[in-house]
Amino acid sequence: MPEKKKKLDTMRALILVGGYGTRLRPLTLSRPKPLVEFANKPMLLHQIEALVEAGVTEVVLAVSYRAEQMEKELGEEAKKLGVNLIFSHESEPLGTAGPLALARDVLSSSNDPFFVLNSDIICDFPFKELVNFHRNHGREGTIVVTKVEEPSKYGVVVYGEGGRINSFIEKPQEFVSNKINAGMYILNPSVLNRIKLQPTSIEKEVFPGMAQDGELYAMELQGFWMDVGQPKDFLTGMCMYLASLRQKSPGKLYSGPGIVGNVLVDPTAKIGEGCRIGPNVTVGPGVILEDGCCVKKCTLLKGATVKEHAWLEGCIVGWRSVVGRWVRMEGTTVLGEDVIVKDELYINGGQVLPHKSIATSVPEPQIIM
Repeated sequence: MPEKKKKLDTMRALILVGGYGTRLRPLTLSRPKPLVEFANKPMLLHQIEALVEAGVTEVVLAVSYRAEQMEKELGEEAKKLGVNLIFSHESEPLGTAGPLALARDVLSSSNDPFFVLNSDIICDFPFKELVNFHRNHGREGTIVVTKVEEPSKYGVVVYGEGGRINSFIEKPQEFVSNKINAGMYILNPSVLNRIKLQPTSIEKEVFPGMAQDGELYAMELQGFWMDVGQPKDFLTGMCMYLASLRQKSPGKLYSGPGIVGNVLVDPTAKIGEGCRIGPNVTVGPGVILEDGCCVKKCTLLKGATVKEHAWLEGCIVGWRSVVGRWVRMEGTTVLGEDVIVKDELYINGGQVLPHKSIATSVPEPQIIM
């Protein structure tokens, strides 16, 4: 009997990580998107840590692309956190619902509800509140919803005062509501009876039926939210995350000469004299910022170098890339891994593929292959 009790107390989650991450290229040409560092930590690790904090002890990762790399890199972190990672391999893309059917045995091995997450989401994760809300209404599923300015890009949720969802409309052409599906759910195991093991969309094929049956509720997210699956949103999400860090854990932010606003710096990074860093900058491990740099709203990934008097705004500098002296770089420029930008160039909105050397200016946004 004691063993059964333990089983019932196991909280589980499934994270949908199967995609190719094409929207975040050129970074995802080197690493699977869930392993790209957001605020100096792999995106997926932000989610796993928040789940563990809410009492989750088993996380299923629904994977298809570069799964071996994820297993290798996340295994050690999982041990530290005391969470069991289960890799569920898709032989073909199964959409957003099929992976739940593939992991049916794990997800239905207790009567407890389980979390489902899209791997692109960064927010103030509300998992403890979500469990309480879900248990209070007692129905099959709960979707976390958030308010956005452009709802037509997302799945819109229409619901009543108590949170009961009336309709679920995927990417509407006309304005219906500004409350959207935030890509986080908690579901009872009974929902698995609604899903076949085939490519299926949970948003288009499962949720509408649940809403029609009165089995789907919405919980509004308090705090910031961003889908960071493309460079512009990645940088916007970073600004939101750093602002949240300022409120919750200001000691984690960096302060010192030339630091403006919210800046996160790895202890192994080196910052030269006369630099102006911030607001909204993350500086990764082993990054070198030479004297007189000016960096605003940027992410500098592990091993990157920014040489003397370079000026960067709204950029992501890839692993071990080098930005030359007196370079000006802006306009959501993204340098892939191991890119060299020669001295005194202007780069505006360039998407530079890995291992390239740039010797001429790029005044208009373009992909450099």
